[in-house]
Amino acid sequence: MTIATRGDVRAGGLEKQTILIVDDTPQNLTILGELLQPSYRVRAANSGERALRAAGLQPRPDLILLDVMMPEMDGYVVMQRLRADPATADIPVIFVTAMHDAESEERGLELGAVDYITKPINPAIVLARVHTHLELKQARDRLAFENEWLEREVARRMSENLLIQDLSVRALACLSEARDNETGLHIVRTQTYVELLARHLESHDRFRDALAGENLGMIVKAAPLHDVGKVGVPDSILLKPGRLTAEEFDVMKSHATIGADAINKAMVQAIAACADAEAAERAAKAFGFLEVAKEIAVGHHEKWDGSGYPAGLVGDAIPVSARLMALADVFDALMTRRVYKQPFSLDETTRIICEGRGKHFDPDVVDAFMACRERFADIASRFADPEPEAPKAA
Repeated sequence: MTIATRGDVRAGGLEKQTILIVDDTPQNLTILGELLQPSYRVRAANSGERALRAAGLQPRPDLILLDVMMPEMDGYVVMQRLRADPATADIPVIFVTAMHDAESEERGLELGAVDYITKPINPAIVLARVHTHLELKQARDRLAFENEWLEREVARRMSENLLIQDLSVRALACLSEARDNETGLHIVRTQTYVELLARHLESHDRFRDALAGENLGMIVKAAPLHDVGKVGVPDSILLKPGRLTAEEFDVMKSHATIGADAINKAMVQAIAACADAEAAERAAKAFGFLEVAKEIAVGHHEKWDGSGYPAGLVGDAIPVSARLMALADVFDALMTRRVYKQPFSLDETTRIICEGRGKHFDPDVVDAFMACRERFADIASRFADPEPEAPKAA
């Protein structure tokens, strides 16, 4: 059989295609070769083994004309071997045979042949079918290339959009933390703590559904927005170095609902701005992580025993995302310096969190923290806030 290849042989400025002809009869190889040589680059093989080797050479054949009746390895076996090899599986094969029965033709087509030519060959028919199947292969190759390019382009743009989205979330979160005299490292630490807890609990029976699929990633992505509502708290309260009065603490507690309301309002306005119902539905689906951010913002001060705020939710009524954030936020608050306190030690922080098991925190979340405690400590150390500058001498 002869192969017409794509190499660097060109005719009329166009690259020639390669055809592999496989036939154990020298006369048939000569006839087909002379017929195809003017228009195509041709290779020939006079056995099944040689055909398989020739099919693997570069450039790959664009089309194979394969004789059925050959000794040792017939065309059907060659066809099966070609299809089993990923490198040659997509090369179109036309069977060329002296057998005229429908059963033989049906068998060849079932094995994946694209066409069937009977001997003695009719030159016009051979050329027409070769031309047709090469054009079809070119179209398939072009479509595959364009699809691959499109997939890469979609992936690139999605990656860019996600990066912009992450940066926007982080910028908004940093803005809220800046008003609280916090650094952006608080965001990094708490987000990492939440991810540690979520990864540890994702196979746990009580948490599996809540952390399945994209849910875990959305919780981690939304975590930096937990205190976004602090932008609505007056500086006189937010930055007060001493203990807050009961009235001031009520105002401080409002940051949970302020944040959730702001996120919800942003989603409502974005959906309202959509051109039609279909666009609005797509937008709503794209806001999955913002729905999680709203859960975290409003729920990360709820407590397992119902003594938290703003809704006094109890136990499993508190979203999993908020339960994870609750522990991460408290751990970070205890371990870091604040305007009203010095940092606690790891042991003291651990003691306080364990005392809150079943009261402030979901018991299983505390157990997950204990299993990851050393990694929590490592993160606290690696992303520690810079030491405050000493006051300058007068």
